[in-house]
Amino acid sequence: MKVFDLRSGIEWTDGNWNKLLVRPAYEGSSLETSVASILKEVKEKGDQAVRHYSRKFDNVSLEKFEVSSREMEEAEELVPAELKAAIQQASANIGLFHKKQVEEFRVIETMPGVQCWRKMVPIQKVGLYVPGGTAPLFSTVLMLGIPARIAGCREMIMCSPPGKDGRLQPAILFAAKVSGISRIFKVGGVQAIAALAYGTESIPKVNKIFGPGNQYVTSAKKLVQMEGIAIDMPAGPSELAVYADQSANPAFLAADLLSQAEHGIDSQVLLVCCSDLLASQVLLEIEQQAKNLARKKIAGEALENSKIFLVSGEEEAMKLLNEYAPEHLILACENAEELAGRVENAGSVFLGYYSPESAGDYATGTNHTLPTNGYAKAFSGVSVDSFVKKITFQKLSREGLHRIGKTVRLMAEAEGLGGHAHAVTVRLKDYSPFPED
Repeated sequence: MKVFDLRSGIEWTDGNWNKLLVRPAYEGSSLETSVASILKEVKEKGDQAVRHYSRKFDNVSLEKFEVSSREMEEAEELVPAELKAAIQQASANIGLFHKKQVEEFRVIETMPGVQCWRKMVPIQKVGLYVPGGTAPLFSTVLMLGIPARIAGCREMIMCSPPGKDGRLQPAILFAAKVSGISRIFKVGGVQAIAALAYGTESIPKVNKIFGPGNQYVTSAKKLVQMEGIAIDMPAGPSELAVYADQSANPAFLAADLLSQAEHGIDSQVLLVCCSDLLASQVLLEIEQQAKNLARKKIAGEALENSKIFLVSGEEEAMKLLNEYAPEHLILACENAEELAGRVENAGSVFLGYYSPESAGDYATGTNHTLPTNGYAKAFSGVSVDSFVKKITFQKLSREGLHRIGKTVRLMAEAEGLGGHAHAVTVRLKDYSPFPED
């Protein structure tokens, strides 16, 4: 990790921020061109193109993409009992947290005779993308499937890349069963996003696509969004920022940074602190702990894109963190709750010494599908709200229209929209209000 000492009175210009807080850079134009080509071919050739790219990228040839009921049964038998119990515990916590997000139905009378309300209507067909590759993320199945089920989505179509044996990891299929996901397809990468966006002979077209992925998947989601297909958010390579004061445990901090770095070589982690000693201790701990990490090569490459910032105090730290807008933010300090109130931009925040980011990744109940790459400045993580549309309604009685009619007519006429005014006038033409009106 590169160390930057910001305590020497650096001028905080926009240019400096952009240089300091840059994410790992990739060749965007060539990547986008490659992704667009795959999208176009799947759109035109359907299953044939999906098979071609599955052979090319996943080294697997499949005649049928959909997971059969027999595969589901076999997978359930292969999942160890303890892991099943863990998945079910996580499912219960996620379900409890997300059920509380369902909006209570209320009718608001804004004036006598004028009633307004808002109704949550589930998106009927949703596509759930679950990454595979070097780390099959069965936890993502829970994070997408459970809120979709709670929202009442009629069809949940899941895609995930198969292994070379043409199968999905058993835990992924068990998590899908627990989540209530009805149809599952063994397709990954850009070709999966394309299939969900356009539909093929085998894979249904959906109304909205959810799920994280690598830079190719994220690019595919952005491109199909430009064609009018809704997506949850641009959720790309994982990232974590940690603010720590003198009281923090260096071993805990190193473990948190490594836990996020092991996601992929394009992940990024930041440590923000005021102490040279703490920074040195954390670097030493990272070196020691990485020796026992199965994915140490991946984590090592991610750490090359990662940084430690030495700052003069909390105010500077929070300014930096809010500008970075991390996907995950850990506040490992004595006054974590006070600092939490000053967080403006973050996907999910972890308070105190015993709140590792990995707890939220799996089982606290919050959702781990979160905005990355600075999108936390404008986007929220996935929730039940992500799977519904909120339709507004209004009902006016004759008396209610009389009460509000003058306001509507005056505003419409001032905007030069006489037809709008007439739509009120024609209804009240022969209306005689009650004496008290």
